[in-house]
Amino acid sequence: MRYLLRTLLGCCLLACQLPAGAQAPVAGDAPAARPRIGLVLSGGGARGAAHVGVLKVLDDLHVPVDAIAGTSMGAVVGGLYASGRSGREIEQILSSVDWQDAFRDRSQRSDLNFRRKREDQEFLVQLPLGFREGRFFLPRGLIQGQKLGRLLRELTLPTARITDFDQLPTPFRAVATDLETGQPVILGQGDLATALRASVSAPGIFTPVEREGRLLVDGGIAENLPIDVARAMNVDVLIVVDVGFPLSARDKLGSVASISNQMLAILIRRDSDRQRATLTPRDVVIDPVLGDYSSFDFSRVAVALGRGEAAAQAMTQRLAAFALPPEQYERYLARRARAPEMQPVVGFVRLEEGSDPYAGAIQAAFGDLVGRPLDTAVLARRMGQYYGQGTLESLEYRLVPAEPADPDSPLGLAIKARRNSWGPNYVRFGLRLQDDFAGNSTFDAAARFVMTELNDYGAEWTTDLQLGSNPSLASEVFLPFSHQRRYFIAPHLAFAVRNVPQIVDEEQVGALRVRSGRFGLDIGRELGNRGEVRAGVEREVGSSRVRLGDTSVPRLDFHTREYFGRYSYDSFDSAAFPRRGNSFSMEWRGELQDGAANRVSDSLRMDWRMARSSGRNTAIFWASAGTMIEPQRADQRSYFPLGGFLNLSGLTPDALSAPHYAITRLIYYRKVGSGGEGFLNVPLYAGLSLEAGNAWARRSDISAGSARKDASLFFGLDTFLGPAYVAAGYDDRGRSAFYLFLGRGF
Repeated sequence: MRYLLRTLLGCCLLACQLPAGAQAPVAGDAPAARPRIGLVLSGGGARGAAHVGVLKVLDDLHVPVDAIAGTSMGAVVGGLYASGRSGREIEQILSSVDWQDAFRDRSQRSDLNFRRKREDQEFLVQLPLGFREGRFFLPRGLIQGQKLGRLLRELTLPTARITDFDQLPTPFRAVATDLETGQPVILGQGDLATALRASVSAPGIFTPVEREGRLLVDGGIAENLPIDVARAMNVDVLIVVDVGFPLSARDKLGSVASISNQMLAILIRRDSDRQRATLTPRDVVIDPVLGDYSSFDFSRVAVALGRGEAAAQAMTQRLAAFALPPEQYERYLARRARAPEMQPVVGFVRLEEGSDPYAGAIQAAFGDLVGRPLDTAVLARRMGQYYGQGTLESLEYRLVPAEPADPDSPLGLAIKARRNSWGPNYVRFGLRLQDDFAGNSTFDAAARFVMTELNDYGAEWTTDLQLGSNPSLASEVFLPFSHQRRYFIAPHLAFAVRNVPQIVDEEQVGALRVRSGRFGLDIGRELGNRGEVRAGVEREVGSSRVRLGDTSVPRLDFHTREYFGRYSYDSFDSAAFPRRGNSFSMEWRGELQDGAANRVSDSLRMDWRMARSSGRNTAIFWASAGTMIEPQRADQRSYFPLGGFLNLSGLTPDALSAPHYAITRLIYYRKVGSGGEGFLNVPLYAGLSLEAGNAWARRSDISAGSARKDASLFFGLDTFLGPAYVAAGYDDRGRSAFYLFLGRGF
């Protein structure tokens, strides 16, 4: 899968396109004494950072630019320059952007609502599938472009009132491709951020952009080097910057990936060569020496930028011929000066076409912004939190005037929410594999079926199915009382089969096979997107039989009624390898029925985790404890187990079992490798843990002196299927254990 993604992205971002569509001449403001200069910026993904180096040299030489045409990354750089930013300002932007996060479309975990966080922790495979009409559906792109679109929107806010790209500080054209016809589409009007987003949308990677009834994708597919487009903008001479891939030599074509890249490079170069053949001796061509620099390796933006700057400096003599004297250049800069950074008062919030199903929720999420100065940080956080509910393909906003014909009318937010094209029902998967290299292994495959948007308040119905060592089937209906989803009720039921080891003197002497059915009703309140308070009543019926050991022991039937109260908090930034945040939960379970129920006593348990990081280093403090109020009424079926990785790592899983337990861990890990480039990064971690704890039969036995001391060494990999670990654990009483895990987070 990673290999396919790398090939797709390397190919699609490899260049940019656009045969020219004739445009009406643009009136120039340049003096007649000098030629009008057009700038052509090709596509090329991360290679497009070289364009910024060229812009810096043009600024330093006082070379004016009267029109810009760009494709893909060339459109992004050209659009920012056309909006009035200087080359050095764009350099600062490219250097400060977290490109890996921008291309990781999913909201930051801190923005997910609490239900999605719980789901994220239990189902670590990061690819939800749509399901309807008995079929599975994939997204139209691996990345919906939510974060990239939001970034482009923030960068182009000063041009919010401009809908004709000829009215920008420098006239501009972006090139996209019509996905249905394959024809180039020249974008010279409308919303600038949307035009840039369309031009850079590599098909199969980014979701296409819908604009005026068309599905638009990366312009590089149709034409990489939009020379004709710039020529049609009434210019006299062109400065052409081509960062497209060169063709590889035969000795470099030794893999499927290299051959696939070469195939697309041939097609793109063919059109680029046709465009370059139309150039005249007056035109200047700049070819930065980028070699095999990857089109999606945004971690080396500074390298590409430097190569572009060096290539432009090599053409200083020719470029200097277009330079303006200081006074004329100052007048040129004054005409090109971009609008000041805006912080307008939000006059209204309205919905774009097609967003009516979300009217109530959008008003609840953004309505209180009306009458307040626009704060892009607050707006971005609100957008991330609402998008983090997981049911939208895109959530976009624009700053628009109340009256388009009146340039001085108040600005407001126009919000467009588009439901997932593969929804509204989804399937998520989870895998859990554990092997202790001592003959004990477990494997569980889980799937969650989620039916969303059951009512206007966002009700959901989730059904979990797990097969393997511990099969189970569970279902819950989540019914919020309002659009804010604060208060809710949640009827639920579950059936499960599990093994319960029987431990004597730290040795397993047998095992019970427990079958149970549980149903109940919860009521609760979400505390923002970080916490939840929940209470409820449950009834459980089931039986247990001896699976290993003395099989003559008769089957035990049980039936109980309980009440519980639980508080949960989660601000971790990752369920797999958190770098910051906290997680806390506390639960009380009590008994409503006595007598023949054979039920365990009331119990209390707590878990707290805290993560802090510096650079590549992360430390986690983790404490857990539990106690039964009347342990004499309990049996091993309900005891607290200890043992296994990070639960006294030197012991095998569930080696200890008792009615009271406590354990603290101090975990350290360091990111020691990236395993890939750009957003395809698969990090590798090396770490260790120090653990102290035990399980006790009597509360009076609990003491620091009786705690066991354990430690572990581990390597972890954050894979597409969830985290994977190889670990070795050591106990202070001479025991050791080894582990292989897949699909378990912290």
